[in-house]
Amino acid sequence: MSFYEVLRHFADSYGLVVIFGLYLLLCGWHFLPRARGHVEDAKHSIFKEDDNV
Repeated sequence: MSFYEVLRHFADSYGLVVIFGLYLLLCGWHFLPRARGHVEDAKHSIFKEDDNV
């Protein structure tokens, strides 16, 4: 069985559903209430070294 056939079998047998679920989980992770502080820090991090203020 070639590597392509193994990947094809994985994709045909719920692999795509698992990968899509993982994608949604990782994309939605920053919308959790406990992540608000980290999101705010990341949002303003590009301005921390700004000397023009």
